[in-house]
Amino acid sequence: MADAPTDPWRLDGRVALVTGASAGLGDRFARVLHGAGAFVVATARRADRLEELAAGCGERIETIAGDITDARHRQTLIERLQALGRLDVLVNNAGICDGGPIEEQSLDDLLRVVDVNLVSVLDMCRLAAPLLLAAPAASVINVASIYGMVSSASPMAAYNATKGALIQLTRHLAAQWGERGVRVNALAPGYFPTELTGFITDPELGRAIRERTLLARTPAVEEIDGPLLFLATSASSYVTGQVLVVDGGWTAI
Repeated sequence: MADAPTDPWRLDGRVALVTGASAGLGDRFARVLHGAGAFVVATARRADRLEELAAGCGERIETIAGDITDARHRQTLIERLQALGRLDVLVNNAGICDGGPIEEQSLDDLLRVVDVNLVSVLDMCRLAAPLLLAAPAASVINVASIYGMVSSASPMAAYNATKGALIQLTRHLAAQWGERGVRVNALAPGYFPTELTGFITDPELGRAIRERTLLARTPAVEEIDGPLLFLATSASSYVTGQVLVVDGGWTAI
């Protein structure tokens, strides 16, 4: 694979892994990184959605279906990246929500969220470390949430807890790996139109977003593209250990 691109916003010759890439922001992230020139390895559980993603991108993309909570699947991903010879951008995007008052949830409900949102990210970083440290300028992007920074009004204790932990993990890995050339940052989106948010078609949710955000509107999905590329590319070469919040000003008030 080629060395660093001359355009700081390009990823030509780089290899990127995106988890949770079958829908929502993960699908978008894979397409954006591919469009910037990266060879993208995309993974998620839904093989049919991954096939649609690959068909839309054409060349320079490979999909590997599997459950990110399965340690064997995580190992398979790393082995494929080892065969490719490098990993430059790791986007830990896979995530799920819980719902309802904590006293009405089962332990299994809570543990499932912790396993997807936090344990799988910890292990992907652990397994990918040799490849990341060997890259000339690797970037890890942990996809957190505004609810890792402020509390949600709706009850989803495990989601809030894991996204907060993901932000602290980001800071810690940035400290561990900074002198060794690996940058680690978190991307914290607000309400974007995805399956997880019901594509913001609920009138009450849309009204709440408009009333709460400083920009007084709901976002378009493409408004996450620039922040993702900024963190993935050398455009942010002196940025690490940070949380880039993309929420229209939700958390500013």
